[in-house]
Amino acid sequence: MFAPFRSQATAYGHVQVETGVAAADPHKLVEMLYDGALDAMARARGALARGDVEAKGAAIGQAVRIIEEGLRSALNKKDGGAVAESLDMLYLYLTTRLTYANLHNDDAALQECVRLLAPVRDAWVTMKSSLKSL
Repeated sequence: MFAPFRSQATAYGHVQVETGVAAADPHKLVEMLYDGALDAMARARGALARGDVEAKGAAIGQAVRIIEEGLRSALNKKDGGAVAESLDMLYLYLTTRLTYANLHNDDAALQECVRLLAPVRDAWVTMKSSLKSL
């Protein structure tokens, strides 16, 4: 009964993301990647709480792809120095913990990933605000 609405809502969400990506500067794109990974982790936690194994796996898979293919692959390790190296290690750790959380239905591991990634996202957003004031 509600499937058509869900499909329309999903399509609307995709349009919003595509529009945001098309209009975003590189800094905003990275912010959107952080937001997407954190959102996927939140959805995974909700699915885990509901016992929805399929949705949990899909959400964790999405978070891992965002971290690996978006955030980690965008690092400039050559010019980024210690910061890029630290972020690379963090992203690798997050994907390891997310995989563990998926295999073991471990909400504590999901919470840990959120606790580790959220401050990095917030620092990224703050950095943009700080640069605007210069």
